[in-house]
Amino acid sequence: MKAIIHHPLFLGLRDLKGNSRTCVFTEILFGIPYNLFFPFFSVYMLALGISDQQIGTIASVGLVFQIFTTLISGVFVDKFGRRLTLLIGDLLSWSVPCLIWAVAQDLRYFIIAAVINAIFRIAHTAWSCLLIEDSKPHQLVHIWTWIAIFGTCASFFTPLGGWFVSRFGLIPAMRGLLIFGFVMLTSKAVVTYIYTRETARGLRRMEETRHQPLSSLLKEYHGVFGQLLHSKKLLAALSLMLIFNIYFTISSSFWSVLFTGKLGFADSQIAIFVMLRSIFTAMGFFLVGPKFKNLLHFRLPLWVGFSIYFVSQAMLVFMPPQAVAWIAASVVLEGVAASFVSPILESLLAAALESHERARISAMVYAILLLFTSPFGWIAGQLSAIDRSLPFVLTMFLFVIGAGLVWVIDRRQTTASLPVE
Repeated sequence: MKAIIHHPLFLGLRDLKGNSRTCVFTEILFGIPYNLFFPFFSVYMLALGISDQQIGTIASVGLVFQIFTTLISGVFVDKFGRRLTLLIGDLLSWSVPCLIWAVAQDLRYFIIAAVINAIFRIAHTAWSCLLIEDSKPHQLVHIWTWIAIFGTCASFFTPLGGWFVSRFGLIPAMRGLLIFGFVMLTSKAVVTYIYTRETARGLRRMEETRHQPLSSLLKEYHGVFGQLLHSKKLLAALSLMLIFNIYFTISSSFWSVLFTGKLGFADSQIAIFVMLRSIFTAMGFFLVGPKFKNLLHFRLPLWVGFSIYFVSQAMLVFMPPQAVAWIAASVVLEGVAASFVSPILESLLAAALESHERARISAMVYAILLLFTSPFGWIAGQLSAIDRSLPFVLTMFLFVIGAGLVWVIDRRQTTASLPVE
């Protein structure tokens, strides 16, 4: 027990104060409902008559609108403050779409919900600022690790979603879970607003932009873009995040389609393997995470993580139908890989974004990520229509590219000035 209490991650959690503490602990209120309904989301769309190509189109439409909301997010966050923007953004981007998804009948509902859900990019910029701005640089890895841990532990509730699907059928169960999601996500938005305070930088930016119209603030983005282009550490983090974002877009949209379609498993079994992946991700965070808290030594965990991801995707491509051992091994490897890669990438980006213009630079970075990610939902949909394993052939190539980028980035010494201890 004493060893657990003195584990570096628990010591890091104990040291969190104020906004970062609130943002970390309220993440569970998002994670539980999200992990109850999201693993079944693609097969829910299939059950309502949405095709593979249309699933890919919905993903790409959502990403295109996210480019726009991401671009304007920095302006809204600076003008109206981190807390208020987060509250309104969360209510619009999650509470409203949950209600639309709950009553969805055809493609139109999912397109409308995807457009509204794109507002979450404004909320994400506000949330990132609240989470990071009053924190110390050496806390970044622990903060992002705990965010990932709470998100991962929330997925332990996924089997409960699987039970509802098995007991009541896919469509009725999903409608009920989405109503529950509306309640929980609304509560999360309100609780976060009550227990956070505007950051010092947020108050300063609100004062600086008080008398500037939104149109004037948007015109200043050309200067922000110039800062991004001249920042080696930002470009380094951006290139690596792009690999991971494309993978996540493909996997989140088509893993369950492959699982139930080509591999022949039941819808309710999705929950078992999602939880298995989460267990090994959580174990990895505790066993692996503390060994890589210095961002200057990012090469090894990323190389290991990308290599493990490659193997996990190859298993998805080559496994025979209903091969339980194969799919179990694949999700276990995916979970382990996430514990190596996710906190490091998020921390690299958070450290690289350290600037007086954090909100707008963050908005620009995520807009560029989305711009290059958005076509891959459609591309994966077309590949899936040909063969449902082909999207994962694409992710295999992505991780090969990612491993190569890690080498190039390190040789250029783009992280030499990262503010870490």
